[in-house]
Amino acid sequence: MERLISRIRRLRQADGRISSRVRAVLVESLYASPRSLVIGALTSSAIAAVVAICSGDEWLVVCAVAVGLVGVVRIVDTLWTRQSATVPDQERGYRLGALSYATLLGLFGLLTLTRTENGVLHLLSVTTAIGYAAGIAGRNAGRPLIALSQLCCASLPLAVGLLIPVEPLKALMALVIVLFVVAMMDITQQTYGAILRATIASEETAALAEHHAEMARRDDLTGVSNRTAFREHFEERLQGLAASGDRLALLWLDLDRFKEVNDSFGHLAGNALLVAVARRLNERFRGKGLVARLGGDEFAVLCHVSHHETAGRIGTAILDLVRQPVSFSGHMLHITPSIGVAIAPDDGNDADTLLKNADLALYRAKESGRGQVLFYEPVMDEKIERRRQLGAAMNGALERNEFHLLFQPIFCLTSGDIASCEALLRWDSPQFGAVAPGEFIPIAEENGLIVPIGGWVLHQACQVASGWASTATIAVNLSPVQLRTPELAVTVVSALQASGLPAKRLTLEVTETVLLDDVERSLAALTTLNQIDVCTTLDDFGTGYSSLSYLTQFPFQTLKIDRSFVMDLEHNPASIAIVQTIVELAAKLGMRTVAEGVETPAQLDQLRRTRCDAVQGYLLAKPMPANEVLALFTAACPATKSLGQGHSLPEAD
Repeated sequence: MERLISRIRRLRQADGRISSRVRAVLVESLYASPRSLVIGALTSSAIAAVVAICSGDEWLVVCAVAVGLVGVVRIVDTLWTRQSATVPDQERGYRLGALSYATLLGLFGLLTLTRTENGVLHLLSVTTAIGYAAGIAGRNAGRPLIALSQLCCASLPLAVGLLIPVEPLKALMALVIVLFVVAMMDITQQTYGAILRATIASEETAALAEHHAEMARRDDLTGVSNRTAFREHFEERLQGLAASGDRLALLWLDLDRFKEVNDSFGHLAGNALLVAVARRLNERFRGKGLVARLGGDEFAVLCHVSHHETAGRIGTAILDLVRQPVSFSGHMLHITPSIGVAIAPDDGNDADTLLKNADLALYRAKESGRGQVLFYEPVMDEKIERRRQLGAAMNGALERNEFHLLFQPIFCLTSGDIASCEALLRWDSPQFGAVAPGEFIPIAEENGLIVPIGGWVLHQACQVASGWASTATIAVNLSPVQLRTPELAVTVVSALQASGLPAKRLTLEVTETVLLDDVERSLAALTTLNQIDVCTTLDDFGTGYSSLSYLTQFPFQTLKIDRSFVMDLEHNPASIAIVQTIVELAAKLGMRTVAEGVETPAQLDQLRRTRCDAVQGYLLAKPMPANEVLALFTAACPATKSLGQGHSLPEAD
């Protein structure tokens, strides 16, 4: 008995340690077979009614009525709970009903044994209570404390009733009932152990499967939702959109120049950057939206908005979040995102359409300068289609001789001579006609064609310049893609050797935005070019973010003043001051200055007063074929000579 009590105590302690999920399954087992409970309640109540009626004892009648009423309540409770979703919350109610019913059956048996002399009635009452106790020990073994309590409440009153007459045979039967209770208690505990182990194993399997399913919808690196989960949530939210009346904003992010971070600092740095971006987005939108990594350096954010302006503010907030530097191994990693936004239902009602439109907006955001938020507009479809057609038409254009060069002279302000000419690439497509450089060059950079095209430009420009006056140089623009290629120096040397042009007569122009991409690689490339006597020019000076720092880091010989400052020389004193400052700064650093975009005599006069070294623009000469440039070199040109004498030129035809 002491061992039994110890086992029951351990049972209570173990029951308190099981997980809530396992407990819920065990409680649900109480309601797993309502049919057996209904049959048991009806038969027990019927037998109690028969015994009460046959005995005529009012105590038995009252007890039988109580058994019937509790039985009906339990049947209704079981059937109602079975149909509801609150089974785990009903253990207390089930325990109260079960113990009440078992106690009433035990009490009914005790009253029958003590208040009647009919052996048949004794047999009916005892067998009903014992049968109920035996059945309940197995049925409710999932919650053993309930089963054991029912067993004792239904059986032990019978033993007491059998001991009251003090008859040997009845006392023997009482002993048998007690031993039956002990045996059934042991069986119940063993059954519970088997049920518990099976339930725990099943729950562990289910939890593992749920974990795997969850992990299958999580990005391994960042922990945010992956493309699969994103698509599922996206479609779910779209389905509920009509009922809510809200708008659903899809913001598609792409990290600008992420590949360069990987190339410069390694993949671990790139991973650290992705993790930091995902963490910031997740913290910002937790509970307010869904953040997903769609692959590579692409992220998406889904959130409900009331207006387009709200989506715009969210996009701006994301820009600020991602722009914050990330520390990695002593380096501060900087990145900017480009964001395309599509809003349902305005820009589409299905996931595929919205994804396509957000992608178009993202494409335009990257194309038009990166680091910005753009909303989808229907006109984007036309622009993207044209861009794709141009990209297809450009394949093989170099081999078909569709490209040609024009040259725009750069005049020395003091002498009026042509100091240099800038080579300008043009494309005449049989399908699209003359395509503007601002349209086709970004496409060539994107599909990699700029490298062979740029090599061709270098060879052609050097070949043409080799026939000019020995004092004139040729200026060629370098694409960011070209500057990053290891073969740049080899291509330049090859062009010089093939044409016989001295290296000092070749000038390569780069923009400040090129230098922003990768300072170390850009510095190495420009230093290599200077080592072979090729000159370098910083184009569009003054439009970048760190212009002055470039002058101390990079080996430039010339600064090209951006046309935006030249354009305002007539009307804006600030532009005059800026140009004057640039000219004086360049002179102190031993650099020459070229002002581009000169279109009016007034602009030319202002530049002369600033002592700018050279000028370029439509006022002086438009871009022209190579043969016309050669004619300018060989013919006496009073108009250009007048430049050095302080006279303004008439506008070029």
